[in-house]
Amino acid sequence: MKAMIFAAGLGLRLKPLTDIQPKCLVEVNGRTMLEHVIDRLKMVDVDAVIINIHHFARQIHSFVKQKNSFGLQVEFSYEEELLETGGGLKKASWFFKSDSAAQDEEPFFVHNSDVYSDIDLKAMLDFHRSHRAVATLAVNRHKTSRYLRFDTNQRLVGRENQKTGQEVLLTPGIEFERLSFTGIHVLSPKIFDYMQDQSGRFSIIDTYMKAIQEGALIIGYRADDSFWMDMGSVERLESLRQKLKSDKKM
Repeated sequence: MKAMIFAAGLGLRLKPLTDIQPKCLVEVNGRTMLEHVIDRLKMVDVDAVIINIHHFARQIHSFVKQKNSFGLQVEFSYEEELLETGGGLKKASWFFKSDSAAQDEEPFFVHNSDVYSDIDLKAMLDFHRSHRAVATLAVNRHKTSRYLRFDTNQRLVGRENQKTGQEVLLTPGIEFERLSFTGIHVLSPKIFDYMQDQSGRFSIIDTYMKAIQEGALIIGYRADDSFWMDMGSVERLESLRQKLKSDKKM
């Protein structure tokens, strides 16, 4: 099974730590965030990973080599200019193509490198397959300024940005719930069909909105009872470190 890890970002929220290293190599209790994410992916039999890189790209490349690629096939997608999540995934689309028609239908994970969770990825993958979705997004109720809107069947139907006031509801008048995206997706390779007229720098959420309008099923996987935290600041990173230290003592 394949996966993509987003690790190209500048890590501005983690300054000054990211003045000398990429965010995915920031350590949490002696291990980098990249290692934590890869460990999680290996638990669901991921054996091939592509990592997008930009900020301190050579550090990431050297670290992966030092770790013998974690026993996986690891490829890199270097971005001269940051392409965001959609553009980054499209640039790496070659990695998810194969000579086998059956493998071309296999879903794959996409995981931010700056999030730590114990979300059940195996259950999430099973959920994705059972619904035959084009994309499944792990969501919860954490507080954010950017929400996704889901109908009563957990289908993605819109988005909202509370900072800008932008709101999208693709089916006006329906009942919906605001949920927060965790940065963990399961995708069908069919997602690339909806990117054909998108280029350069763009968000994967833009692709999801376009796919919905063309009849695709984008669905939310509820992870309300799982632990999840992103490294939104140095303070949050320290909070995560303290939590993991406390858990280790128990």
